[in-house]
Amino acid sequence: MEGDRNQSNWGRNDRREEDVHTIAVKAGKRTYFFDIRATRGKDLYLTITESKRQTHASGDVTYSKHKLFLYKEDFEKFSDGLRDSLEKISELQGTDGYQSGEHHGPDRGASEADGQDVRFDDL
Repeated sequence: MEGDRNQSNWGRNDRREEDVHTIAVKAGKRTYFFDIRATRGKDLYLTITESKRQTHASGDVTYSKHKLFLYKEDFEKFSDGLRDSLEKISELQGTDGYQSGEHHGPDRGASEADGQDVRFDDL
């Protein structure tokens, strides 16, 4: 994975919540950040941030960000749902109605490598 940062901040006390570890994954115009954070009480949680670069007609560049907070009591359910969804995508890609290049329904498709956007804001 690209861009590990904040690996040794576990003991830092200068903020209410602490950055513990971050993994950045670059995917075309998007970067996904998986941030492990800790509360003052040392409870860990995960934030997943999608940052998308947008270039405007004027040449200005901005970034839109969408953030998802995942708390420890939901880790297993989230993991199960994500795994089941990815397995279903693999299964459906082998059927006639969901071949690469066809688009059905909301833009929640496979990966950018397949030429389709990955969207988390509809979850």
